[in-house]
Amino acid sequence: MSDSQWRLEVDRHLCISSGMCVGIAPDHFELEGDGSHALADVVDQDEAVVDAAESCPVEAIKVFSAASNELVAPTD
Repeated sequence: MSDSQWRLEVDRHLCISSGMCVGIAPDHFELEGDGSHALADVVDQDEAVVDAAESCPVEAIKVFSAASNELVAPTD
């Protein structure tokens, strides 16, 4: 895994399908009947992904460093 990549996780049990992530980062998320999901598990770094995670009203999206597994977003 590269230091320039992030791993995305969406907790489908927390997701309330607000659509914020799709509005902010449509290249990375889409809504389905049971909520949002990431279009790819690992993506190149993109600030839109961080914005989507930090804008999620229930913090269902987590962004991790693909190399170190450290949490990138959301931050407190």
